[in-house]
Amino acid sequence: MSRQIPVGVVDELAPGQRKLAFADGRGIVLFNIDGTIHAIDNACPHNGASIASGQLDGGVLRCPAHGLRFDVRTGCMPGVGGLSLTTFPVRAVDGKLVVSLEDPVAGPAPAPVGNSAP
Repeated sequence: MSRQIPVGVVDELAPGQRKLAFADGRGIVLFNIDGTIHAIDNACPHNGASIASGQLDGGVLRCPAHGLRFDVRTGCMPGVGGLSLTTFPVRAVDGKLVVSLEDPVAGPAPAPVGNSAP
């Protein structure tokens, strides 16, 4: 069973903003991409460097240590193959953002919190 860890409040991140949170000793970066919240591990899979301060272009984050690029929505590098960030399911519960730590997903992420068509 996965642990549900609160990491913020639903309205705290405007589109384009990010937040570094800590849960169980692990750094998790939350991003609001076009009104949808995504959560990734704060460690580049290449060498473990912190990626929280990387340059964000749309939904693509550049690792500040070596320049690798990752789509924060999927965790994958653009193109075919390559390394993947660990992504975490994130959802809204009673006005809080909650991530699941025991069910990390390498690669495509589950449906994130945010604007979605009915």
